[in-house]
Amino acid sequence: MTTPNDPVHVARRLAADWASTAAERDERGGTPKRERDALRDSGLLTLSIPHEFGGLGASWSDTLNIVREFAKVDSSMAHVFGFQHLMLATVRLFSRPDQWQPWLEQTVRQRWFWGNALNPLDTRTVATRIDGGREFSGMKSFCSGASDSDRLIASALEDSGVGKLLIAAIPTDRVGITLLNDWNNMGQRQTDSGSARFERVRVAEDELLLDPGPLSTVFSGLRPLLAQLTFVNLFLGIAEGAFEQAQHYTTHEARAWFKSEVDRAVDDPYVLAHYGEFWVGLEAVRALAERANALFDKAWNRGEQLRAEERANLALAIGSAKVHATRVGLDLSSRLFEVTGARATHASRRFDRYWRNLRTQTLHDPVDYRIRELGEWALKQKPPTPSFYS
Repeated sequence: MTTPNDPVHVARRLAADWASTAAERDERGGTPKRERDALRDSGLLTLSIPHEFGGLGASWSDTLNIVREFAKVDSSMAHVFGFQHLMLATVRLFSRPDQWQPWLEQTVRQRWFWGNALNPLDTRTVATRIDGGREFSGMKSFCSGASDSDRLIASALEDSGVGKLLIAAIPTDRVGITLLNDWNNMGQRQTDSGSARFERVRVAEDELLLDPGPLSTVFSGLRPLLAQLTFVNLFLGIAEGAFEQAQHYTTHEARAWFKSEVDRAVDDPYVLAHYGEFWVGLEAVRALAERANALFDKAWNRGEQLRAEERANLALAIGSAKVHATRVGLDLSSRLFEVTGARATHASRRFDRYWRNLRTQTLHDPVDYRIRELGEWALKQKPPTPSFYS
């Protein structure tokens, strides 16, 4: 594993390499093993881990900017990279220092890749109490990054009549865990977001994230906000990547329409109008995303001193950024064909992947409900209620 002096430079080098195969890998789907190993070797899996535990000690703004950088060329790798750091934040926020500190140190030493099997809306996995811990049994869907991971964040409902959500950090190769590799969706095709089966998987007491536990304090309530903010930067990166692809194609390959009375597509007044609208939309999302990133850093640094009203203001900022990133990204990634033309629809280019990736991911958290939250604040000053999605 390298220790990059300039993580942005390392990220751009990786992105340049991934860009050359992104279209072909989108068609193929499956686990991008070569790219995941390159990410392991880069040292960037430790980016958000503080220096005192051997990591690179980057701020969340810097970490999320690299999510965005990756998403310009490969939104699947951006997704699993973002989830790596979201999982690390999960153990930091939900467990005791004597749990999360060794896990962070081991992530650095062992080059652990963390996968997700949390999905609190999928309640099919049940935890049964046994001597020394619990036993997880059931199914879990949308397990992004689980394939080729070393550790999983997994959840189950406690079989106690109360239905308490239990979250654990466990080895991916533990007996009883089967990753079904059944992800075959139209977008985000290399995120390995398929299903996992748990068959009497033993979870030790010290692998459970019970203290303070999920969303039990204002500070631990930052976890869902980091998830939402990761998606904001993912969506923005996809939109920027679509813009850059369209810009290059319009400049170098597109032909002026015969009625335009110009020789080059870049001089077509309608093409220019589209690009002007694209630019205005992207500039607004950039401003909202960068503001939300900075506010998240400020909230994170407050630690246990974070107040409920500060978290609420952060949730509103992130929600606003996510709504606009969704709308601008879907619009731009669809309309890019209006500035590139019919030849740009050739299957080998797979320019449609930007829209497919964004459309797939944005459906996992309906934007209508995000707008409703913002409306309740705008009209009634009712702040968002903390949950795994707000």
